[in-house]
Amino acid sequence: MDNLRNNKNPWVQYEKEVPHSRFCDPAWGVSPAEKLSPEHLQLLRNAFTCPKAGAQICEDRPNRRSGRNRGGNKERGMIFEEFQEVLRSVIGPDIEDTWVERFFSEVDITCTGQVKWQQLCSFLLLEYTERERASIPRAALLDSQPQIRHCSHNKRGPTVRLVAVSHPPPLRYISVSKGGQISVWNSSLHILKGLELTGDPTEEVANTRRFRGWTTDAVYMGNVHKVAIATDCRDLHFVNVSTASVFEDVHVFGFRSVPTALCYWHDVQCPERPSLLLLGDEKGGVHLMWFLNPSKGLFKNPPKKENGPQRIFFPDLGEHSNMVSYHHVPNIHQQPINRVMFEPSTNIIMTSSESDTTSVVFMNVTLKQEPYIWKFKQGAKCFDYNASLQLMVTGGCDRAVRLWTRFVTTRPVTTLLGHRTTVLDVAIYQPAGQIFSYSRDAELRVWDISSHHCLKTFGLHFPCQQPGRIPEHGNFPFLLLSPPLPEQTQSHLVVGCKDYLALLNLAEGKRGGGGWLTDEGRETGPEIQSGPALSCALYNSTLRQVVTGHTDSSVSLWDVETGRRRLQILNAHGEDELTCMALDSSHRRLITGARNGTIKVWNLLNGLNLHKLEPVTNSDVTGLTCLPDNQLMAVGWSQRIAQYDIAAAKDLYVRADMSWKSSGVHKSDILAVCQCSALGVIATGSHDGEVIIWRLETKGAVLHLQRLTRRGVVPPVDSLLFLQHRAGDRKLKNRGVLVSSQAGCLCFWSITGQTQTYGQFYAPEQPGERVISLSSDQLKNTILVSGDTMGWLQIWDICHFALDIQHEPVCERPPLLQCWKAHKGALVSVEVLEVVDRLFILTASADGSAGLWTVDGDLVGSFGQEVLWNNTDPATYQWEKKMKLTEDADERTESDEMGLSKVKSHAPDPINRGQTSQEECFEASSTSPSENDHERPQQLMCLCEDLCQTVVSCHERRHLFNGIRTSNHC
Repeated sequence: MDNLRNNKNPWVQYEKEVPHSRFCDPAWGVSPAEKLSPEHLQLLRNAFTCPKAGAQICEDRPNRRSGRNRGGNKERGMIFEEFQEVLRSVIGPDIEDTWVERFFSEVDITCTGQVKWQQLCSFLLLEYTERERASIPRAALLDSQPQIRHCSHNKRGPTVRLVAVSHPPPLRYISVSKGGQISVWNSSLHILKGLELTGDPTEEVANTRRFRGWTTDAVYMGNVHKVAIATDCRDLHFVNVSTASVFEDVHVFGFRSVPTALCYWHDVQCPERPSLLLLGDEKGGVHLMWFLNPSKGLFKNPPKKENGPQRIFFPDLGEHSNMVSYHHVPNIHQQPINRVMFEPSTNIIMTSSESDTTSVVFMNVTLKQEPYIWKFKQGAKCFDYNASLQLMVTGGCDRAVRLWTRFVTTRPVTTLLGHRTTVLDVAIYQPAGQIFSYSRDAELRVWDISSHHCLKTFGLHFPCQQPGRIPEHGNFPFLLLSPPLPEQTQSHLVVGCKDYLALLNLAEGKRGGGGWLTDEGRETGPEIQSGPALSCALYNSTLRQVVTGHTDSSVSLWDVETGRRRLQILNAHGEDELTCMALDSSHRRLITGARNGTIKVWNLLNGLNLHKLEPVTNSDVTGLTCLPDNQLMAVGWSQRIAQYDIAAAKDLYVRADMSWKSSGVHKSDILAVCQCSALGVIATGSHDGEVIIWRLETKGAVLHLQRLTRRGVVPPVDSLLFLQHRAGDRKLKNRGVLVSSQAGCLCFWSITGQTQTYGQFYAPEQPGERVISLSSDQLKNTILVSGDTMGWLQIWDICHFALDIQHEPVCERPPLLQCWKAHKGALVSVEVLEVVDRLFILTASADGSAGLWTVDGDLVGSFGQEVLWNNTDPATYQWEKKMKLTEDADERTESDEMGLSKVKSHAPDPINRGQTSQEECFEASSTSPSENDHERPQQLMCLCEDLCQTVVSCHERRHLFNGIRTSNHC
């Protein structure tokens, strides 16, 4: 093992890491670094260094008589009330109180109650550095020169809309020109065939029905394989694209107003369910056409076959009531609607226009809720909305691109300036966290969502462009094709200008620097992995958040009351596995440890990396614990205790304090650590089964505990837990206050008074398993929760357990209150938490899922699932999922038991050859359940001792695999 402290540069581990990325919830609003201009900072500096007379100031020392401090050399701090008043005078009186509170908390990360100028500068420097790094990644555009194709069928008219048709494969495109010309393209943008819309039969000349209007929009109807095309003749044309021969199928005419924008939605999972076609019109109204049985057709079949498409007069639509339902919502806008979208998860219709008073409107389909209305000068010519980001982007005649959050209509998150002409179209490209905007002068810009920087400006040189003239465009220049995509199709953007199309390929990977938080890959329940394997999890009672750590070195913060993700940090320790986590005393900072020996401190409010702690070795950090004075203890394969002072650390790098008298005390790797502030001690457990109690005052070992086993082989210590209520109770502190888990056996120890075992029992329901996570309700210590390697969770009643000395090697188990299979994989972490005066249980598993449960075993939800919950409303819990999980677990248990019986009868035991076999133990316990129930714990203990040698050998193999210190375990 490499002792990094002997090297000249102990920070070399950090220099080799892949930089981390942070993704924040856009609902948190604008960051202070974005809101504060240089002028604001100058005014803030003056307020800190030259406070007004009479202002409430908190100084470093109470003595104010020294005249030499009057010149401002002494650093002063502001309490929250003064900080709020100063910000209002600097930025403006309309800033929100919640934003100021968050800003103050982010700077006052140690909860001293005051903010100093130096603290503010350090915070802003970190924030600016992170944002500068986040803006470095290249734009998603991959091609320096796009592929440009000419649409000869357009007859020099502009392309109004381009749609992608994926069925039947392969991928095709269909373009619709302003003059009604339809072109079919292959995936390489080569024209396959052309078609012209039919006109009014009353204007038939020489047996032809020439279309004499202008098209306004088109939309692809995926479940019925048609393209709907709207025109200024107040009609709709439905073109069938299900076969190689494209033809017009239905013509609905006689609308009361011109449809100007279209949107179509259908349930992808159930294509036979009713689908919705939305039409925005020139009078600012929206038409809703629900197709009730799309699998059987959109309209009733005509009584006799007509030549050409079926023609339906709009006032006669009532005759098709069994196939289509129609509704009209008038006067949403004062100008023609130019965009319409539909969000199915919330049943929200989104429309935009160039009206100053109704620029963008979000309204519910039922019309029972008040709409959200955005108002800004000259309105919106285009907009795009992303539901998972809850982010809207708009563009218009004022040449500005604006970003808006879902529920704030009064002001944008930011305004992106740079276009010199009207912005015709915008699109959010979520995989890269970027926005595309396109203006009338054929300029394409790529914006970074997180930093709001323009990453790339791209002038598209179409052959139709002429010097000094602005080219003609259709109403909808963009087609963005991004995940989920048809097979073997790369993400790309197609831009239309007059009768030309430009195809640009896009990068699909997530950017490296950071950005807005997305919920890609959200799953629907605990049975499905919601991400890489979990290595640890904990609950932050102050922020009411759950923190999960993953083996791929990512960290996620979740709102415990809803299950919504608030923050994600990728590559927290480069590419090294994250092994353990802890909170500081204020619960505002997170400390993480990794397999390469590195330890980092993070700001939980914004994801900033505050400190990097000096690594002691380049091997596993297995345990972290933070004392009330923010002295951090770290243990691991170094076999020593390292201490770090993070209470007043101002530097990025913090040195390790090796003053603990731990050298040579542990003879094997330390695997677990737990502290007890009431008794002033910490406990560490190692791979050789030894538990050592250390006194915080002397930093030395005061007690060695080791469980006696019949066969002399002591299994490793998997987990340690202090019962804090017992330790703080004068009558109970001399009883069993420390619980250790070793090969499935839970041992209760007294560490004051008579230092003996106060009880031990084998916890797992199946033999040969280990309990690797423990928790208790620390305010009362009435229950003990254990999680084992098979994913089973058990809740024990320990009100009266381990209160008397146990002279027998194994005692009766305490009452088992609940037991269920929470996950498929091992439970790496369990924690009892109290939310809104109710007890819940947090579980994290090696199968990649983390769940929240009631103490009765009902599943509240799995973090990362699509549907958010409300833990005060049981109706939002995942009852059905839990029942299904239980049924599956029962089936697996039955099949496992059948398989086990077959193995017992046919296969010898390769592990315990020459010792008491598993079969002998089980046969003894299963001969007469009524007579031998009291013997079962002893028999399982015997079995555990037989199997613990296997655990030791597994650990040896892991050391051998890592090439580290195998001789210590030989």
